[in-house]
Amino acid sequence: NHPVEMLVPMLHFRDAGFSFDIATANGNPVVLEMWAYPNKDANVASIHDEVRAMMEKPKRLDEIPDLDSYTAIFIPGGHGCMLNLPQSVALGKLLNQAHERSMPTVTLCHGPSVFLSTCVDGTGQSECAYKGYKSMCFTDKTDAFTPSVGYLPGPMPWKVQESIVAKGVIVINEKETGAVTYDRELITGDSPDAGHNLGVLAAPMLVKYALENNL
Repeated sequence: NHPVEMLVPMLHFRDAGFSFDIATANGNPVVLEMWAYPNKDANVASIHDEVRAMMEKPKRLDEIPDLDSYTAIFIPGGHGCMLNLPQSVALGKLLNQAHERSMPTVTLCHGPSVFLSTCVDGTGQSECAYKGYKSMCFTDKTDAFTPSVGYLPGPMPWKVQESIVAKGVIVINEKETGAVTYDRELITGDSPDAGHNLGVLAAPMLVKYALENNL
């Protein structure tokens, strides 16, 4: 995970009164892209310290049977989320539950790649839960450019924007500016620069959902 994309929104969620469960596809530790870690940001360091133990020993996604005690799903970006989450039946089932409940679902940058999981074999769904939704994501155009400046070692093996658009998601950004948007329960940002803005937008929506559902 990209540390800014993960920890900065979590700061806002914590300050709004929420606690966290952290889960990965296989229960392996969360790995941060430490080259991007904001070492001089004391607030990021504080939230990192608070969740470090959960990051080192996360739950497995398939250990979460339902969302009855949860207020939201938050999926940080970073290229790592493209490795196994888009094919995760367990995540797809949870996202479909969240969709059915209109539960806030928050993600940014390459995180929208997980939309693909909502219709993989084993979920019982053949159509993406977010078909017809407006979303932001890190654009394929920028991903194609980044190897030339050393951000990636080579071309991406598959394209997030192209893949979610093929499932009916409407990607509304053409570049990365730190912008965020929401459509019904889906709250998205375009890049690491959107981390703060995403937290500001999403936190009140989480509070509203929690109050309305007595959570």
